[in-house]
Amino acid sequence: MISRPDSASVTSTRPAHIRSRKSFDHSPMLVFYELTRACDLVCLHCRACSQEQSDPNELATKQSKLLIDQLSEFPDPPMLILTGGDPLKRSDIYELIEYAVASGIDVSITPSPTPLVNRDSIRRLRDAGISRMAISVDGADAATHDATRGVAGSFDHSMKMLRIARELGVQTQINTTLTPGNVEQIEAMGDLFGTLDIALWAAFFLIPVGRATDMQRLNADQCEEAFARLRAQARVQPFMLKTTEAPHFRRYVIQNQSKQTDAEPRGFISAGVNDGKGVMFVSHTGEVFPTGFLPIHCGNFPSDNIVDVYQNSPTFRMLRDSDRLEGKCGVCEFRNLCGGSRARAFGVTGNPMAEEPDCNYIPPAFHGTAPCPPLAPPPAFSPA
Repeated sequence: MISRPDSASVTSTRPAHIRSRKSFDHSPMLVFYELTRACDLVCLHCRACSQEQSDPNELATKQSKLLIDQLSEFPDPPMLILTGGDPLKRSDIYELIEYAVASGIDVSITPSPTPLVNRDSIRRLRDAGISRMAISVDGADAATHDATRGVAGSFDHSMKMLRIARELGVQTQINTTLTPGNVEQIEAMGDLFGTLDIALWAAFFLIPVGRATDMQRLNADQCEEAFARLRAQARVQPFMLKTTEAPHFRRYVIQNQSKQTDAEPRGFISAGVNDGKGVMFVSHTGEVFPTGFLPIHCGNFPSDNIVDVYQNSPTFRMLRDSDRLEGKCGVCEFRNLCGGSRARAFGVTGNPMAEEPDCNYIPPAFHGTAPCPPLAPPPAFSPA
């Protein structure tokens, strides 16, 4: 049964980018739809283990439109991010974007930086109504980026496409997966990205899933160092900055505010968005997961209604309950604002509620020196 909060507690006309933590119980802020796993790149850290050809079992156009219809059934309809693989490998991509936009859904896309992304396709994405295009750039130079992406020339193509998008009036963001191989380029990447008129830089922290299972990730101390450098970039660059799968960046920012006038970075999200809490992922074949980085199966679309899965799946409900957190995360005073990456906890330990493996903060309550205080709900926020 799909639960419907009473009208006094939900404003159905509330913009998709305005959410409070309480609303996550009934509506995600972001729904990622993996249109296909077909892709022409062989990225070392690919979550999807992409392949050359489309899966014959991927959702067809009619099913994809039904999925979009169900997004409108949420009390607060989410933003839809079309991803892959490479979503431009789908011949119906523009039709699906137009359908979603006509349904009142805000749509963004994360195409792979291949020749499929060109002036013509970017213009068609714009005309179909796309809100933002995200391009992955994993280094400040071609050598670093191309080594990660597995295709020579990928870096130069990404730079060209970002500039063309700016010329065509398409809002852009850059996604970067931080690893020991590129973390020392944070400042150089920030300076480069600052010249591209992007709206947002999203720094991804590696999760051991897919092809990234055996890749080296930043350890807890290196994460803290990266947080400091990212926060410094957020203060001097023209774009907003956020982290993905590093909710402890919120803890770092709050802890390091020297005074009330010390502003949070633009794009900073403090209301506890996390795996399965404000986020949902639908695979190319309709499998439903908390996120693409947390491969715990929660349902199958279209046999299962995605609203019902998000609201009532035991896994989703568990992930939204900070009282279920274990280890030091369970007693941390930042457990509602941060909560640690549930995907990383699962990838490292097999337990999605285990403590964040790559956080070096020790809460006072973990030593029994102070009780874990209750946290007041944060105000509604506007994410990047």
